[in-house]
Amino acid sequence: MDIRIGIANSAREISFETSQNPDEIEKAVSTALESEKYLKLSDDRGRLYIVPVASFSYLEIGAEETRRVGFVA
Repeated sequence: MDIRIGIANSAREISFETSQNPDEIEKAVSTALESEKYLKLSDDRGRLYIVPVASFSYLEIGAEETRRVGFVA
């Protein structure tokens, strides 16, 4: 699963891949928005991302795409 987190007042975004399913990520985001100050997500390499909820601009959850090989007609 590909994750992109937009940060308010910043031109850059956080982008990483995780093995968590979309439902787990959505639950973590909604819990963080309701009661916590930080969102914690981890990637496939074991890195932990801690993002302050106040600086959220957007969160994009995308499916993994298979890479195309060859020519497209």
